[in-house]
Amino acid sequence: MFKSKKLAPTRVYLWRTFISFIISFAFLALSLGFGIWGYHHYAGLPLIDSLLNASMILTGMGPIDPMTTDAAKLFASFYSIYSGVAFLTSIGVFIAPTLHRLLHKFHIEDEG
Repeated sequence: MFKSKKLAPTRVYLWRTFISFIISFAFLALSLGFGIWGYHHYAGLPLIDSLLNASMILTGMGPIDPMTTDAAKLFASFYSIYSGVAFLTSIGVFIAPTLHRLLHKFHIEDEG
């Protein structure tokens, strides 16, 4: 049914990739902001240490500072679970236009 449609022009592909990048970046920025707030609020860490811990957890590297209160430990646990899903989701959103174009290119019928 759709195999006869032509591949989108390069500028359309680049625009879609740019939009996907913006969405991924915004989602990661919001996730990082949530982590900074949580480490600052629940663990009582300074903002720079909260940034360090949140960014390390968000990228899957692991925490830096030990959590001393139960609330901080609970936040760190839930944030780390959330971060794993958030990071992989943002990567998926970012590479979706490229995968879509690649799959579409392989399924176009030969015109000759």
